[in-house]
Parts: sequence; structure tokens; C-alpha cells
Amino acid sequence: MILAVLFLARLMMAFQFQTIAALSPLIMQDYGLGLADIGLLIGLYLAPGVIVAIPGGAIATRFGDKRVVSFGMVLMLAGGLLISIAPGPDTLLAARLIAGAGGVILNVVMTKMLVDWFAGREMSTAMAIFVNSWPVGIALALLILPFLATSGGLALAWWTVSGLIAAALALFAILYRAPEAAAAPANGLRITTLPWFALFLAGLIWALYNAALAMVFSFGPTVLIERGWSLASAGSLTSAFMIILSVALPLGGIIADRTGRRDTIILISFLSFLAMPLVPHVPPWAVIAIFVVVGTLFALAAGPIMTLPSAVLPPEARSFGMGVFFTIYYVVMMVAPRIAGGIAETRGDTGLALLLGAVMALASILALGLFRRASA
Repeated sequence: MILAVLFLARLMMAFQFQTIAALSPLIMQDYGLGLADIGLLIGLYLAPGVIVAIPGGAIATRFGDKRVVSFGMVLMLAGGLLISIAPGPDTLLAARLIAGAGGVILNVVMTKMLVDWFAGREMSTAMAIFVNSWPVGIALALLILPFLATSGGLALAWWTVSGLIAAALALFAILYRAPEAAAAPANGLRITTLPWFALFLAGLIWALYNAALAMVFSFGPTVLIERGWSLASAGSLTSAFMIILSVALPLGGIIADRTGRRDTIILISFLSFLAMPLVPHVPPWAVIAIFVVVGTLFALAAGPIMTLPSAVLPPEARSFGMGVFFTIYYVVMMVAPRIAGGIAETRGDTGLALLLGAVMALASILALGLFRRASA
């Protein structure tokens, strides 16, 4: 039940995050924005993480995990209501920052909450299911929001997001409870004893994994539209990619728990992404095949990657350590879509975003090798 509650809350963060990419053609049309602006808005949701992620864990230690996560969801709701009530380019910027600050708090603290519940149990499996909330939320946004916006305008999509966040907040407040033996950081956390280099590499691997994935769900629909696909078809195929990824994602955690071959699973996953830059150059049937194969294999790494910080962090340092982990993630996720959108717009080729994702996948393989040496 606790896993389901955490899953649903984080799903709504992904759903809200994806609103810009899912509605990008209509947003560009109504607000007069370009691809670089869309990339900025996508990354802006995660920008507060650079400042909020580290103190978020300490704040949760002081005021309690449940209170802090609830406050984070209130900020998400406030950002959603702001754009619903007063739509416009400037409001959209402010709304993304407010909602993103709440999402950052939620993401950092809930990951620590999951570790508290499943430490010493099937951690990879539980983490894979929890992480799966991200692609599920993105897939649902790609399926639902374009349909709502084309039939009832952007306002209907904005209000739907706000209503769903409010429902998730109510369920979390009612159902979540802390584990009986939750690990609590000791007073005067000894930050200097943290494995800084290994923790940095773990955060970098997770950041590059998600940034590569963001190239698909943020720019994939535009790549397909440039090739002559309709908005509905492009959104449906990208959504299918995320659905396939969400179905396969828990398998990576299960396989890792049963075989102990975490690094092998991560390696296969990253290598599969090297097929994505072929999408702008192959026939439609091959595009579908690439989306299916990469969606299946790339999913497997998520659960094993998310166990990396718990492998080097002592229980009393989890709050602060996960804050550091997610700060690295947010820095990369903030700038990657903006850079990709800028390159694509300058060169007139959105497919370059997929090539940049493949470069990130290769860099992650190198970072994994360095992580194992550092953690040893």
C-alpha cells in the first residue's frame, strides 16, 4: 500500500512535468514560442532542484517526511492553478518554477522514504516499481493531454492537471504512514564522511540516464512530426515507447535482485539507446521497431541505478546524501533539454537531440566504471 501511495504521488509529478512536451505544438502556436523556449520550460521544472534538493532532506529530518512531501504537493498544485487561472508566457515561467520546487521536494524525500521502508528487503524491485511512476506519468500525459487540449483548448488540459494533483495530495495525506523503524539521521550529521566521488558518479549516472530518456519524450514527437507523422500519431508512438518502458522497468529490478548482475543490466540498457539516432533516417516500420526495442531494454537499468547511492551511503546520511544525489540529477536535467532544443533549432534538425541522448548513454557507461572503482 505504501509503495502504491508513493508511486501515485510521484506519477503526478511526472504528469505535470510532461505537460510542456505533450502540448508543445499548441503552446508554441498560442504563445509564440520556439523550440529553444520549449526546452527551457521543460528544464525549468527541475531547475529548483539545484537549490532545494540538498536542504530538502534536512528540512524533512526537522519537520517530518510526510509534512514536507505534502507541502511539496501543495506547491505543485499552486503552480498548476497559477497557469490555469492566468495563462500566458510569463505566468507559465513562474508556474513551472513554483510547481518544480514542489516536485523537487517530493522526489528527494520520497526516495529516502522508500529506502527507509525497503532497506534490507527487495530494494531493486521496490525501487524499480517506484521509479516506474515517472514513465507511466509521462505516458499518461502524452495520451491524455493532447486529446484534451485539441478538444477543449489548453485551459482544459491545465485544469485537468491541477485536479489530478489535488486528488493525489488527498490520498497521500490520508494513507501514508512512516515505517516503525525508520532510519533517522543523527544530530550533527558528519557530512565530511560521505563518499563524495562515488556519490557524485552515482548522481551523474542517474542524471545522464534520465536526460537521454528526456530526449525521446521531449523531442521525439517533434522528430516524427518533421518526418510527416500527425500530432496524434507522433504522440501515440512516443506514449507507446513510455508504456513499453514502464512495463519493462520493474523487470530490471527483479532480474538484478535475483542474479546480482546489476552492472551487466545497466550496460545492456545504455548500449541499446545507441539505436535512437537512427530514427530520423529509417523507414516508418523501423522507427516503430527501434521504439519498441529501445523502450524495452533501456527500461531495465532504472531500478539498479537507483540502488547505487544506497550502496555507499550509511543510514544516518541518507537524507543529506540523497539531496546531493538529486542535486546532480537536477543540474543535468535543467540544462540538457535547453541545450538540445537550442542545438536542434540552430541546426534546423531536431534529430540531433536523439544523437545527444546517445552521447549521454556512452558517458554513463564510463561513469559506471569509475563508480565501481571509487566505491571499492
